[in-house]
Amino acid sequence: MTADEAHVPPPVVGPEVMRSVLGNFVSGVTVVTATGPAGPAGFTCQSFSSLSLDPPLVAFAPARSSRTWPQLRDAGRFCVNVLAEGQSDLSAQFARSGSDKFAGVSWAPSPHGSPMLDGVVAWIDSELWAEYDGGDHTIVVARVLDLGADARRTPLLFHRGSYGLQSALLEG
Repeated sequence: MTADEAHVPPPVVGPEVMRSVLGNFVSGVTVVTATGPAGPAGFTCQSFSSLSLDPPLVAFAPARSSRTWPQLRDAGRFCVNVLAEGQSDLSAQFARSGSDKFAGVSWAPSPHGSPMLDGVVAWIDSELWAEYDGGDHTIVVARVLDLGADARRTPLLFHRGSYGLQSALLEG
């Protein structure tokens, strides 16, 4: 290898390849919600994870193009709702732009006042801790204020562009 070859940057991986390969990673599906001056707001988010036990932190990554994340950021507190199997309709509803995302949705205030969707596997009441640049997304770190789960429910999974795991495995 010549000195010039050693300084050639590696090729950039395109979005299509990223989506295709990383689609093999199974993720859960969340809806992040808050209540602001205009009422309840929320968005679907697959990029969610536990981050730290001490202090208790979680992370998620809304798209920079999200018109809903700024509303939740301004509220300062929000609830991460981990969707249950059979709630793919809620995922789709909260993923849409420009519609009343809460139309027909049953929810109650969480202990800290954010919308907690009925029938979810788990909920995590949080407050904004920090934000970081994540390319075409914003990486949000949130401090956990309260949380709970219903162990009788099974989480909604997303794999290879579809909801659920078994159907994707049978096709592939």
